[in-house]
Amino acid sequence: MTLRLYDTATRSVREFVPREAGKVAVYLCGLTLQAPPHIGHLRSGVNYDILRRWLTAEGYQVTFVRNLTDIDDKILVKAQEQGRPFWSIAYANEQILADAYRQLNVLPPTYEPRATGHIPEMHELIAKLIADGHAYPALDGSGDVYFDVSSWPEYGSLSNQSPDDMQSAGDAPDRGKRDPRDFALWKGAKPDEPADAYWPSPWGRGRPGWHIECSAMCWRYLGAEFDIHGGGLDLTFPHHENELAQSRSAGLPFARYWVHHGLLSIGGAKMGKSLGNTLDLAYVRSLGVRPVELRYYYAAAHYRSRIDYSEEALREAATAYRRIEGFVQRAAERVGPGLLGELPAPFVEAMDDDLNTSAALAVLHEVVRDGNTALTGGDDVTVRTALAATRAMLDILGIDPLDPAWSAGGQADDLRDVVDSLVALALGQRAQARARKDWAAADAVRDQLKQAGVVVEDTPQGPRWTIGEQKI
Repeated sequence: MTLRLYDTATRSVREFVPREAGKVAVYLCGLTLQAPPHIGHLRSGVNYDILRRWLTAEGYQVTFVRNLTDIDDKILVKAQEQGRPFWSIAYANEQILADAYRQLNVLPPTYEPRATGHIPEMHELIAKLIADGHAYPALDGSGDVYFDVSSWPEYGSLSNQSPDDMQSAGDAPDRGKRDPRDFALWKGAKPDEPADAYWPSPWGRGRPGWHIECSAMCWRYLGAEFDIHGGGLDLTFPHHENELAQSRSAGLPFARYWVHHGLLSIGGAKMGKSLGNTLDLAYVRSLGVRPVELRYYYAAAHYRSRIDYSEEALREAATAYRRIEGFVQRAAERVGPGLLGELPAPFVEAMDDDLNTSAALAVLHEVVRDGNTALTGGDDVTVRTALAATRAMLDILGIDPLDPAWSAGGQADDLRDVVDSLVALALGQRAQARARKDWAAADAVRDQLKQAGVVVEDTPQGPRWTIGEQKI
């Protein structure tokens, strides 16, 4: 089986055939930086990191571009509310986002362009659209430039809707438009907005519209045509519909596949900054759930499915991951960490089937069960094979406990060294009690550790401990 992906444009699962053999170019719509990221945003980073890892495992040379929108209406509103330059807000949130991705072991993109760094490319695209009759300067002298939706007969094809059923674009007053559905490519300077949020242009001082940013950055880094355009399902319309229309109108073939991920909701509603129902990575960590366990939580659901957040489901995912982690640690202590092994055929089939990570994890858990049985039976050959296969699968998902990324600077819990020392002291007292056959005292130490969330397991190599579900 070869890789198949669900393509939003055709509304079907299609065999993936790259534009150029052996190479894949991917563009992922990144974050608009008006506020710090929440765990809904972070799902996007993890989902496409898994896609990227799988493409790489299949032998492709992957160019992965993830943009940052650092100029936008929402950012300017925040700048006015906080009395800060718009760029300082964007930069601060960019740093928080980068740290969250590091904590989640999301690989750095090949390129991470900012919108403000690509104004010339936007001007070039807009000028071509005007020259070809697909765009026009605003009728009210505002300095805005709009895309003429009626000039592109295929408008609405990506989101599978008719322009006749669409409402006003809502990104500028209708008085400057030929048609309310026309959307802004360039926004003229407004007296009530920050004075430093503008650039000179052939149409007057102003700033880019949201949609033209991504078309320009795709063109700059991936060329006229590329393989995969990704983003959240909520971006299909209007953002991606508008990207497609303006890019194709400018003569760019643009994306061959549109791959959208499902959203993360809470209480049945989309998690969003505007709704005030967001949870961030720091909150998840306050529950005693580590970033690696949050990443497992994301991977346990198919990327196109909606995740309705609950603390119970998150804790269940953390427990499931700890079972995998426990096997890897025990097996590595027994036979050494070894090298990554071959991927089991059912795992490969699941991943090739539209990145079915939930089915892939079922294969992983089956191998772990066999590995645990071998550990109990002293079958080191089987343990070694199971560990190699398990680590290979975990590496694709980015959650291998032995990956240095999970213990490198900034990834480990801040108090890990302290906890290690305290648990070692308690285990030393337990060992002394057992040596003098004071079983009641030894059991009391173990029970107190368990109450604190530390589970002690006696092994032939001595006692080992893990963080249990009760840790806070």
